[in-house]
Amino acid sequence: MSSQRIPFPYRIPFVEELGLELHSVGDGKAELRVDLAEAHLNSWEVAHGGVLMTMLDVAMAQAARSAHRHDGVSGPGVATIEMKTSFVRPAEGELRALGKLLHRTTTLAFCEASVLDGGGHLCAHATGNIQASARVAHAQGAAEGAAQCINEGVNMATMNKRFVLASRPTGGANTAELPPRRRAAADAEGRRGAGAPTTT
Repeated sequence: MSSQRIPFPYRIPFVEELGLELHSVGDGKAELRVDLAEAHLNSWEVAHGGVLMTMLDVAMAQAARSAHRHDGVSGPGVATIEMKTSFVRPAEGELRALGKLLHRTTTLAFCEASVLDGGGHLCAHATGNIQASARVAHAQGAAEGAAQCINEGVNMATMNKRFVLASRPTGGANTAELPPRRRAAADAEGRRGAGAPTTT
């Protein structure tokens, strides 16, 4: 196996236990590799389906995260929310998983991945929907919610001020046209504004 491996952007103990290695990631693509050992095999002495699915899953996740690497960080944490896998042929020897980002929205990434054997034969294929982790989504939602509350608060304050100014009686306004409660308040305000009588 090539020694040109790169570290994962975050630690995944299960991936470490399986011996998966990251060999390339960026621009919506990722490549993982593993040399099958006895611990990876099923009763037929070929790669266990769980090993293949993990390779597919991690390859898609890395591809999804790589789309955010342009800003100098490794991208947000992600979680697979849906995955469909097809097993094509028994997998043996050195395996490669190639992940690819197909489409991305604000919160979702639609990806695919394939596992190939040493001869380049397709062993398994998967498609999946990857979502930003709950912590990242919560933080983003909180920020958006705060901004919305601030905007709505400003708008409500402006509307209330305009309503008060528009409904305040001025210069001989006919308070009889106002609702009873507003008329009483307007009359009281008018009396306060008149002040004490003056003598000449």
